[in-house]
Amino acid sequence: MKKSTTKSEVKILGIDLAKQSFQLHGVDEAGDTVLKKKLTRNKLMQFIAQLPVCLIGIEACGGSHHWMRRFKAHGHDVKMIAPQFVKPYVKSNKNDAVDAEAICEAVQRPGMRFVPGKSIEQQDQQSLHRIRSQVVARRTAQSNQIRGLLLEYGVTIPKGISYVRKHMPSILEDANNELSDLFREVLLELYAEMKHLDERIQALESKLEALSKQDENCQRLLSIPGIGLLTATALIAAIGDISVFKNGRELAAWIGLVPRQHSTGGKPTLLGISKRGDSYLRTLLIHGGRSVVRTADKHKDRKSGWVTELAERRGKNIASVAVANKNARIAWAVLTHKTTYQVTPVAS
Repeated sequence: MKKSTTKSEVKILGIDLAKQSFQLHGVDEAGDTVLKKKLTRNKLMQFIAQLPVCLIGIEACGGSHHWMRRFKAHGHDVKMIAPQFVKPYVKSNKNDAVDAEAICEAVQRPGMRFVPGKSIEQQDQQSLHRIRSQVVARRTAQSNQIRGLLLEYGVTIPKGISYVRKHMPSILEDANNELSDLFREVLLELYAEMKHLDERIQALESKLEALSKQDENCQRLLSIPGIGLLTATALIAAIGDISVFKNGRELAAWIGLVPRQHSTGGKPTLLGISKRGDSYLRTLLIHGGRSVVRTADKHKDRKSGWVTELAERRGKNIASVAVANKNARIAWAVLTHKTTYQVTPVAS
């Protein structure tokens, strides 16, 4: 007869997270299944608190950083895995029990890549960025709506929020543009809402600036040309623990700034950038790269010379992405060695 199992035998535990229902799958040192259990949200932490210290695997999803911190508080070693790396271990049809078993299997692989966990402070910074991104999108939509409505009345404003700010006061005061009193009233409300969104964006950026001044790593990143307040705080919020990346190329690849490969038969084939990871962070780095490319010819250091030559040879867009890639690698070096960026003069 098979020996009865107890919780003490669980050495590796896979948990399929959800909002209210949590499926657990545990194995012992030999890899034999010793636990299959479904728990509610209220009972999960009671079970984990009584469980002897073990390795817990979870998928990176909504709430996963919260659970990672709570499980670690009880001494467990917690690993978070991206869903695309768990999927190959799913057997047959998908359900919660199969998913938990797949997570338990995936977390044991020696070559598995794990997602670094975030602290409360990092999540605060990332939340500010997400809110700001949404407010910027709303402001852009508001600006486009104003321009579109005015076009129907024969009044044109050039593309760009700055032009809307510049022309709106004169349009509202112009008595000869045939706008009705009703439409002027509605237009004034739209313009007031757009200005309110401007104020919200400025307030969010002020909070990010205050946080950056308190963070030494942010100040180190700000020393790199092409990395400003938004990029520095977004990098700190997204990276988590820089030690999980072995080198700068790993960080650039995680952001999606390295070439995509499609090699076979010993013949390397490099395509465009992979565009993996956080698209928001990648966009900020590339925009920062554009600013470096635009002003590179005004500086005489070694990096600016390389940027200028690359822009002339391959074009400004490719040069901007190359600068973003290099800045990601420099950011890894700056954070790893806890130093600031040093400009390298041109060799005489």
